[in-house]
Amino acid sequence: MTTRSKILIAAAALAVVATSALAQAAWEFKSGMAYMYAGPGKMSAMAMASTEKNNETMMKHATKVPHNTVFFMNNGELYSASGRLDPTGNFYIN
Repeated sequence: MTTRSKILIAAAALAVVATSALAQAAWEFKSGMAYMYAGPGKMSAMAMASTEKNNETMMKHATKVPHNTVFFMNNGELYSASGRLDPTGNFYIN
């Protein structure tokens, strides 16, 4: 997995953690936006350049996140696991 892919996945995970902790509501990504995780407590979002060249470059290094991917923090590090959470927060492997 490329560094850029890891950053995008990490950003998604941090957004999930922040949203869940504050509002217990679903979150969604917006087309044309980039979400970047740069370490514990360091997250940013910005509009991506809309050029075809930029899109081709990002897609060349992108990895699709599988369905039922759980993102979580542990000891200040971001992790992902394939599985699901039940309504009480218990993790289950698919």
